[in-house]
Amino acid sequence: MQNQFFIDSNQLSQEALAKKHRLEHDPASRKNHMAYLPGMEQIQSDLAGKVLSQMDAFDYSRYTAKDVQAALEHPSCSIEDLKALLSPAAEPFLEQMASRAHLETQKHFGNTVYLFTPLYIANYCENYCVYCGFNCYNHISRMKLTLEQIEHEMKIIADSGMEEILILTGESHHMSDISYIGEACRLARKYFRMVGLEIYPVNTDDYRYLHECGADYVTVFQETYDTDKYETLHLLGHKRVWPYRFDAQERALRAGMRGVACSALLGLSDFRKDALASALHVYYLQRKYPQAELSLSCPRLRPIINNDKINASDVHETQLCQILCAYRIFLPFVGITVSSRESASFRNGIVKIAATKVSAGVSTGIGDHESKYTGKEQVGTSGDEQFEINDGRSLETMYQDIAEEGLQPVLNDYLYV
Repeated sequence: MQNQFFIDSNQLSQEALAKKHRLEHDPASRKNHMAYLPGMEQIQSDLAGKVLSQMDAFDYSRYTAKDVQAALEHPSCSIEDLKALLSPAAEPFLEQMASRAHLETQKHFGNTVYLFTPLYIANYCENYCVYCGFNCYNHISRMKLTLEQIEHEMKIIADSGMEEILILTGESHHMSDISYIGEACRLARKYFRMVGLEIYPVNTDDYRYLHECGADYVTVFQETYDTDKYETLHLLGHKRVWPYRFDAQERALRAGMRGVACSALLGLSDFRKDALASALHVYYLQRKYPQAELSLSCPRLRPIINNDKINASDVHETQLCQILCAYRIFLPFVGITVSSRESASFRNGIVKIAATKVSAGVSTGIGDHESKYTGKEQVGTSGDEQFEINDGRSLETMYQDIAEEGLQPVLNDYLYV
């Protein structure tokens, strides 16, 4: 059934086409991306100011090989050292950075690698983000799983041995409301030891409710910390409001969530500045909320349905490795996740150096885990994917590959008493 928030791009009225054109070509037609919308909670926090001031002042062209050498020799990594390690001057030092990152990872995480899988339960979206396959103007197959379908998918995933799940939705308050997401969390707690959320940002009270329903941690991609670039990429919807999105992790922690994850989507803007801002976002959160479990992701752009201009080549694997090593050296205690956006060979290598968590048995579509996990043809339709994955290995294969690298794959290390 068509809902009022979903715009079928193949059936756009002339009025809707005109609005889409205005959003794309007339900045004056778009809402102020720094102004809160009605109902959005505003918290008193100085984190955004600290992150943006450091990012804006980051002139990575001024760092030299001498600066990089000094950063690698220091027993601890300062913000200034991090800037040197993220600069182009550090690229010739990648082997030394990897060696230092490996030592830090071994010291704080041993040889363990954590495994999880994402479960997309709906792909309806009310935002117009030009790079995302779920955006409201993109003509894709939309689907919202019923609670029965969610439990069916969860059981299939749990039967594979997986013990941690990440629940995701498109950003539609109407089609995926808080109550619906909360019921999904309650179901997940029946089957999994760890339950994460990657949904639209919400207020503190809503995060508290979701935590009571069983959610342990919250992931929010800022996409880009460059507020000017952000404005040109997010043309419509709640996601357009940059500061509300930035403060999401802090609201989640205030609501009692055990942990949060931060990330930029590398390739949307200047990736070195976004990498710095992501690390500093976690750095300042860590100091303000020392009890929290914090982690970083480092995704790159991937192709989406109906858009052949988006690819990961804007940020190369060598540069991605540099960023991940810099993260580990700067934030030795923080978890680092590398998703199935990256190739199997890259992920096999980076878990030996800096990454501590990888996804397995991944689908970014809706309602297709039965066919993916068992090969059984499913009855009914499924929803289209958010983006193309690169590494489609099953949990069993991923587990075996990690073990063959001399590492210890871990499905869960939490006990609830």
